[in-house]
Amino acid sequence: MNDLHHPSPFGDAVQNELQFFAGNDRSGQTPATVGQRIGAIDWNIAGKKLAQHGHVLLPSMLSVAECEDIAAMYAHRDTFRSRVVMARHGYGRGEYQYFAYPLPPLIADLRTALYEALVPVANRWHDAMRIATRFPERHAGFLARCHAAGQLRPTPLLLRYGADDYNCLHQDVYGELVFPIQAVILLSAPGRDFCGGEFVVTSQCAGAPATAEVVPLQQGDAALFAVRQRPLPGRYRMRKVQSRHGVSQILWGQRHTLGLIFHDAL
Repeated sequence: MNDLHHPSPFGDAVQNELQFFAGNDRSGQTPATVGQRIGAIDWNIAGKKLAQHGHVLLPSMLSVAECEDIAAMYAHRDTFRSRVVMARHGYGRGEYQYFAYPLPPLIADLRTALYEALVPVANRWHDAMRIATRFPERHAGFLARCHAAGQLRPTPLLLRYGADDYNCLHQDVYGELVFPIQAVILLSAPGRDFCGGEFVVTSQCAGAPATAEVVPLQQGDAALFAVRQRPLPGRYRMRKVQSRHGVSQILWGQRHTLGLIFHDAL
């Protein structure tokens, strides 16, 4: 039997609670700080769903205005350290740019606050998978480890897709030091700015077929998901689930996404 398919022990209450995770709503009202928004999340529920499914949706992490401001940064090339055209590397179609240090303040605050909220989850995952690495409480401490290992380049990125663009399934590893969870935030509005372009996460255990799920993002929503692998209790033993993520083909319009990776790159 495939251990990836069994009823969630957390029940329907998990999905219901997720509707109230972020401290803002679709009206565009947001708390004053990123810390307040992330502090409003029930991380016990979020961690359980993340472990069970490999991803969790956090509604309305950013306001519409914040989404538009970040998307507009794409035209400011001095904000970024490099630009990647996906087709040149076999990654799909579309393009993205990696932010340079210093990061824009809102993006830096999101990266730091999310990392520090996720550290307990990441350390539990490594304990369950018998991986020796443990992560420090503060993001600055983890980045210092990355930089000491030669991983000096910032990894937050801004992605832009147009009609017929897509992103192949992949993992964002970048070096030996890997924080096991990452985030994306959709900056464009489905049905208004673009059509298609669903965010897809796959999971696979050894000897079992892969499964795929579409994460139904709306403008301003964040998704947290496993970078490479996560632990999942099976019937007889703990199993390592391999994860990949990508974006389906854009049918029309333009789609911008913010990607937050918590380790830096070689």
